[in-house]
Amino acid sequence: MANADHGGRPAEALGATAVGTVQARLRVARLGLWLVAAILGVRQVAVVLGTPSGERLTDLETWVGPDGVLHVKGSLYDSTQFTGTPFGGLVLKPLTRAAEQALGWGWTFGTLLLVVALGLVAARALPQPVSRRASLLAAPVAISLLMLSLPVRNTLYLGQTSIMPVLLVLLGCFAVRGERASGVLIGLAAALQPTLLLFTPLLWFTGRRRAALSTGAAFAASTVVAWVAMPGDSYTYWVHHVGGVGLGGRADDLANQSLHGALLRLGLTGPLEIALFLLLGAAVAVLALRRAVRYARDGQLLLAVAITGCAAIVASPTAWQHQLLWVLLAVVGQVGKRAGDRYVWPVAVILVMTLPAKTMVPDKVIFHPLRADLILLAALATAVVVPFLSRTSPYWQTPIPTRYADPVPSRFRRIPLVPFLRRVLSRPNLLFELLLIRVTYYAYAQIRLAAAGGSHSAGRVTAEEHGAEIHSIERALRIDIEYWANHAVVKIDWLRNFFDFYYESFHFGVPLAILGVLYWRRPVDYRWARSAIGFATVFALIGFWLYPLAPPRLMPGLGFIDTVHGPQDFTQPDYGTLTELTNQYAAMPSLHFGWSLWCGLVILVLAPNWWLKTLGLLHPLLTVTAIVVTGNHWVLDAAGGALVVAAGFGMTHLLQGPRARTVTPEAERVSGGSPVPVKDRAAS
Repeated sequence: MANADHGGRPAEALGATAVGTVQARLRVARLGLWLVAAILGVRQVAVVLGTPSGERLTDLETWVGPDGVLHVKGSLYDSTQFTGTPFGGLVLKPLTRAAEQALGWGWTFGTLLLVVALGLVAARALPQPVSRRASLLAAPVAISLLMLSLPVRNTLYLGQTSIMPVLLVLLGCFAVRGERASGVLIGLAAALQPTLLLFTPLLWFTGRRRAALSTGAAFAASTVVAWVAMPGDSYTYWVHHVGGVGLGGRADDLANQSLHGALLRLGLTGPLEIALFLLLGAAVAVLALRRAVRYARDGQLLLAVAITGCAAIVASPTAWQHQLLWVLLAVVGQVGKRAGDRYVWPVAVILVMTLPAKTMVPDKVIFHPLRADLILLAALATAVVVPFLSRTSPYWQTPIPTRYADPVPSRFRRIPLVPFLRRVLSRPNLLFELLLIRVTYYAYAQIRLAAAGGSHSAGRVTAEEHGAEIHSIERALRIDIEYWANHAVVKIDWLRNFFDFYYESFHFGVPLAILGVLYWRRPVDYRWARSAIGFATVFALIGFWLYPLAPPRLMPGLGFIDTVHGPQDFTQPDYGTLTELTNQYAAMPSLHFGWSLWCGLVILVLAPNWWLKTLGLLHPLLTVTAIVVTGNHWVLDAAGGALVVAAGFGMTHLLQGPRARTVTPEAERVSGGSPVPVKDRAAS
């Protein structure tokens, strides 16, 4: 009786059933992930082969096409279009004109198979111990991430060979038996990409000296064979171009993510730049190798390989986008003592390696160096900065657990709908929040622009028809006050200037300031408020997409004065100072008013003093006045903004339940930085 539950079933049977259920779910998840990987692979092939023949596989066509450098007489490097080593040219020589017709298909599918092999090897190389779930799901996840990464997409599109050196190194480190065979594979990789000779000291100082000697011997033998077969090309590459420096595109091009390219983009040239590059590159290589040796001895050889590869990116004279795959391998490193911080580093790496830099970094002058060198900075951080955890650390398997707020009772049984989205008491990781805000805003801007219907002129007719509908509804409701308010304010210069300034200046600043204060002072309330404004923005995007609407200032014939942007030439298909930059028909609902209302409600709920609450409510009042008197919104747009904000708070309540109890800075101080719920008041 002691081993039976209330239903009379033995506990062993319950345990077996639970294990069987977990295994079934793992099998379903694994099958789903393999399906995702297959879909991504098919999509990448379709994108490449669906591109016109003159625009796809351009690097491959330059090498082996009808007039490719591998066919013409003379040096491979006469045109500087071929940037590989002489050994790489020797390997590609067998690809003659007889293979040209099927070369695109064969090369693309061959590269795809190499990516799959790379993902399988990387999945098997994860640092031990690995849970059963991780071992089952690692391969499809790794292949999917590789398919999504910018280097692989760039390699497939250009027809490059940069997957091969990475795969050879991983095969040499993790797949083949025997140090000699391992060294031969890594030496062949270095013969294709010389900076990979950095793996030789990694092998030597981790006790694999026979492999290190084999690496050097294989590299030397491959280079000598290429020199014997193509002495002129070898002299041009190794002596005249000093190991390929100067081949290909301009070294200061944004696609070159090496330290040399970054220094050139900063304006340094000549002997000073070369000396600085050699000095900094050598320092990065030494520091990175010391770290790599330490992590390899710690049992994290895949992380050591990633660190060494990132050092090769930094120290190389040119590191083009298709050669940057080493950074993605750094996703296996564990960073942070808290459980809540464990996902920050892998998420950051995945975002940097799968999204263009313009997505990650705002287009502001102050951020241009960061935007131009984002992947280089990620490689530098991996090589010498990020404090990856050692497997001997007590936090390796048991990080500091996440603390949750006490649940707040709800009137309805089905709230929260998603119980695992409980209120976290600790402050969220700042890097993760900044990444989340930036990527979300970029997606918001792109979707808002796409909602214009492909072009502003294409969406203009529909938007103006909707504007006439809104105007008619307001006239029927007797709330069409926009024309009167607009012309009344225009007559008073100081009032017009005030509302123009208010409209342009407070839309983003106030919400960001509130989020910043909440993040620092009230982390639990920060998560609640951030979720609410996020859901409200998503609902607003749906409105922009379904109902493009011309604001009063863009309605021809109604006589509105655009006080902010100046006069509009309605005779032009695309008109106005901003119509070329953003979707001017994203008026319903008004996020200007919606975000200001969110600010007012958050201040009303959380502010400790009545005067702060009053000041908070003034913001949406002034905002709704500004959007109407400047001619940027209809009154009903503000009603739509209020509706999506209500829906945002409602969705947050529905999914996560009522707002958690208040957490004060004093409680955080007493608990040593880990907030605890304070029973001073319960939130509704």
